[in-house]
Order: sequence, then C-alpha cells, then structure tokens
Amino acid sequence: MKKAFFLFFVAIFSGFAQNTTNTVSLNVKIANRFSDTITISSGRSFKQKVGINKKGEFQTTFEASKDGGLYRLNDGNEGTTMFLKNGYDLKLTLDTKDFDETIVYKGKGANENNYLAKKALADEKFEMELEALFDADEATFKDALAKKKANDISLIDGKGFDETLVKMLRPSFDQEEKFLLDYYNQKVAAKKMEGIVSPSFDYENHKGGKTKLEDLRGKYVYIDVWATWCGPCLAEIPHLKKVEAKYHGKNIEFVSISVDTEKDYEKWKKMVVSKELGGIQLFADKNWTSDFVKAFGINSIPRFILIGPDGKVIKADAARPSSASLTELLDGLVK
Repeated sequence: MKKAFFLFFVAIFSGFAQNTTNTVSLNVKIANRFSDTITISSGRSFKQKVGINKKGEFQTTFEASKDGGLYRLNDGNEGTTMFLKNGYDLKLTLDTKDFDETIVYKGKGANENNYLAKKALADEKFEMELEALFDADEATFKDALAKKKANDISLIDGKGFDETLVKMLRPSFDQEEKFLLDYYNQKVAAKKMEGIVSPSFDYENHKGGKTKLEDLRGKYVYIDVWATWCGPCLAEIPHLKKVEAKYHGKNIEFVSISVDTEKDYEKWKKMVVSKELGGIQLFADKNWTSDFVKAFGINSIPRFILIGPDGKVIKADAARPSSASLTELLDGLVK
C-alpha cells in the first residue's frame, strides 16, 4: 500500500511538473531497430545521439527551442519529424518493418505529433499518385494540388494544436503547392526535350583532362546532376553504386556532373575519393549557369537524365537510382 501511494503522488506531481519544466522528455521504444544509436536533430542548431538498448528502448531529456520547433528522429536511414516543446513528455512506439504506419505517440504533445505522423503518410500516398498526375493537363494538376492544400488546412484548423506548429504549417502548404507546380512545369518542359539530340557538355574529369558528351556516343549515358552539399543527392549514391554494379561492362556509361561552385572544388575532389564514387565524375564549368544545366532547365537536384547511343534524349527527367522503375527501363535497353 505504501508503494502504491508513493507511485500515485509521483504521478500527480509529474503531471503538474510537465507544465513548468524547461526540457522535453522522450521515452521511445523501437521494434526491429536498425542501429544502436538514434539521432535527434533540428537543422544545424541541435544534434543529439542517444544509445538504444537491446529491447529497442531509450529515454532522453533536453531543452527545446524557446517556442517549440520541428525535430527529426532517425534510426539509420529511416526517420520521422516531430514537433517538440519544453514541457512535452512523450512516449513513442514504432516498428521499423512498417516505420511510418506504426508510429504512435502518447503523453503531453501527442496530438501534435500523431498529426505529423499521419500527415507524413498522407503525403507519401499523394507522392505515389504524382507520377500519374504529371501526365495530366495543367488544370487537372492544379485542381489536385488545391484539393490537397484544402484538406491539409482542414486537418489543423480548430484542432487545438500548438499555435507555433500551426504558424509553421500554414505557410508550408502554400510553399508545397508552388514547389509541386514548378516541378510539374519542369516535367512538362523535360518531356519536350525527349527524342531530340541532347545539348552537349565538355567538363573537367576528376581523373584528368576533359570529357565531352560526344566522347560517349554509341553507349547509353545515365547522368546524375548533383552537388556535395545536397543531402538528397548523397542519399542516392549507395543506390547509384548498386545500379552501376548491375550494368558493369554493358553498353552504358554513368556520368556524375557536379554543379558545386568554385569554392567547393576541393571538397568535390576529396569527396569523389572518400566516397569511392564510380563512373565518370565531372565538374561543371559554371555550376548552375553551365550551358548543359540551363538547357535542361535544371533548378533542383538531384536530377537524372538518360541519353541514347545516338545522342538523343530518352528521358530528360529520368527515374532516380533508388527507384525500381529505373532498372525496369534499363533492363529493356541495355545489353
């Protein structure tokens, strides 16, 4: 009985303390964890690495940004976005076999974070529908974007979510709509280039000398336009290596073109070596304003391009190495 009363009072006072504490408390249990260390980060301002035990559990506390902010929890290459604020006391469970689908939060701050988990799933579903939408006319595409934005707004208005989170999210819906419309226009412009002779390049080769597109005539050419500072670009590298290995010795060349500025030239030189990058590694002469880059209307990276043995563009906005559709396409072409 004495122990029961002790636990009761601890629970009561813990409840009051949640409103005044200057830290965030996270209690996490991950089934089928990928790694022994979990990373919690917020941009470049905060990063914490926490060891996780054999049961997949860990607990941590830290001071969040003043009014609350978005944080990222990563287990290996998988992760989830959280909204954290001083005073939050959260319990998170998930199973990496179905990472996003199994995320559940309990405790103070659970409503905001369960919403973010559900939004991530909804966004992933919409992303899967985008490929079909890219083939639609502009009016249909804009209508789909407007419906998504209206739904996103309806899910936060009047739900009692933290004001800081709502202020963060509302402008992001407009930004997302603009980004996707720009991406649609990029896709439309890219399709117009397919079937024509590709614009050329003549860039410095990491191994020495210069390489022109015409030097590769007679082979398929899969081009990766990237930069050393680009996170999504770096995330594609392991997948690109696997694709290169699959088609090694066949009628295809893999070309990576860096659009880094001159100040990052040495960084590029070192990264090619340190990450053991394969294929043909080139450095664009005028980064984003290089003629080849401008000709393809590239304004975001990574960007992938597939050119045929005759020098004509097959795909001006090709699938990424991480996409199964790339190998499906190449299996039907490369011998």
